[in-house]
Amino acid sequence: MIECENITKIYKNGNVETAAVKGVSFKIEDGEFVAIMGPSGSGKSTLMHILGALDSPSSGTYRLDGRDISKFSDDELADIRKKKIGFVFQSFNLLSRATALRNVILPLVYSGVPKPERAEIAGRSLEAAGLPADRWHHLSNQLSGGQIQRVAIARALVNDPSLILADEPTGNLDTKTGEIVLNSFRELNLNRRNTIALITHELAVAEHADRIIHIQDGLIVEDKKIRANALKV
Repeated sequence: MIECENITKIYKNGNVETAAVKGVSFKIEDGEFVAIMGPSGSGKSTLMHILGALDSPSSGTYRLDGRDISKFSDDELADIRKKKIGFVFQSFNLLSRATALRNVILPLVYSGVPKPERAEIAGRSLEAAGLPADRWHHLSNQLSGGQIQRVAIARALVNDPSLILADEPTGNLDTKTGEIVLNSFRELNLNRRNTIALITHELAVAEHADRIIHIQDGLIVEDKKIRANALKV
């Protein structure tokens, strides 16, 4: 699904250039659950923005489903982000004055899904993300942190993306709640066959994945499988 070849990202501030990512190459197969791990400033978030078509590399090639995304127009990139990629962020990014169900319905509105079908599709996503039905009509500011993150996961799933990018999804959660959310990602990988790239600075979080790509100072320092991919066993 993902092919990165000699990806470099350089930021310029006047005459000063800073290389956030330095010629990294790797592949992520369809159906893999991969953690990209590294400390703050390692380049992992920059890499996630490139994988999510939110930013472009300074050099190198990024192919998504075999297609070089540097060849895409802005409209085509927006369409990819809308239909092929689901994003889950540490800060949740939900509308506080909207119900859980409404938060998940909104992407369907932007995608042009007919109104009579939206609630049913959103409900299936909330169910897949593990939010109890009796919480669907609560405002997001009436939900616990773990429930809010489940809504965010459901929102990421609602357009049935092939790839889910999760950036520090447990960063604002306590350990027990974070464990529940991480188990939700594993269930999605097993049951819905979503490809998942999880960005984290914590080894305990990364170990929920099947493979860990360790990035430091913009370079991949280790890429190892920690368990057989359950989809292929």
